[in-house]
Amino acid sequence: MPYITVKDGSQIFYKDWGTGQPIVFSHGWPLNADAWDAQMLFLGQQGYRVIAHDRRGHGRSTQTWDGNEMDTYAADLSTLFETLDLKDAVMIGHSTGGGEVAHYLGQYGTKRVSKAVLIGAVPPVMLKTDSNPGGLPLSVFDGLRASQVADRSQFFKDLALPFYGYNRTGAKVSQGIIDNFWLEGMLGGHKPLYDCIKAFSETDFTEDLKKIDIPVLVLAGDDDQIVPYQDAAVLSAKILPKATLKIYPGFPHGMCTTEADTINADLLTFLKS
Repeated sequence: MPYITVKDGSQIFYKDWGTGQPIVFSHGWPLNADAWDAQMLFLGQQGYRVIAHDRRGHGRSTQTWDGNEMDTYAADLSTLFETLDLKDAVMIGHSTGGGEVAHYLGQYGTKRVSKAVLIGAVPPVMLKTDSNPGGLPLSVFDGLRASQVADRSQFFKDLALPFYGYNRTGAKVSQGIIDNFWLEGMLGGHKPLYDCIKAFSETDFTEDLKKIDIPVLVLAGDDDQIVPYQDAAVLSAKILPKATLKIYPGFPHGMCTTEADTINADLLTFLKS
């Protein structure tokens, strides 16, 4: 299996399929690169080179004690870009991965990237503050941390329900998707996943978004129970210089899995535009 070694010696696992223009995917918490399989298979079959890494502490990458924050996540991603010498790439980030994409582009620029997509992404900032009154209170994220510490196995099984909208009346529930969410979560390290809650909830990406000078497609579902779209996608689209915003009625946070056909078609349209 392919790995890159980053500056602190950690090993970052990645998948690299196909040929053509590169598309680089950044996954959400607490998942790993496998969360993108539906998109990677489809876009790979359309003639693109599809690449996804397991963020440090997640999946098959090193379970790091330190460095589980956005600056290091972006630096690891930069090492991936440099090692593979990627050019004219499209970056696609979901949830926490959307923050990682925004921070990479804000810190390292767009010389290697031509377009980006943020899907149910955490920017500009999730935490409720005086300057972000529409955010979620700290108690929400303290609750996530407490649940992970108390019984992270059961926590991930429970979290899958709102993540995919399976707690909604009439939802068609897939036990396989729930099981896979649990598996990906349990493959991650306890400490790095715990730390990542602070990273995705408290990092302010506003200045990163302002610097992104390439076209960015911003996608969100209006029934996202994890990242409320009004304080995330809608605000990000207002800050980004070249944003296109699309809100899907009734779609959940995990819409890349539950609504893959729709998302894949819209991604392909954006890629070809």
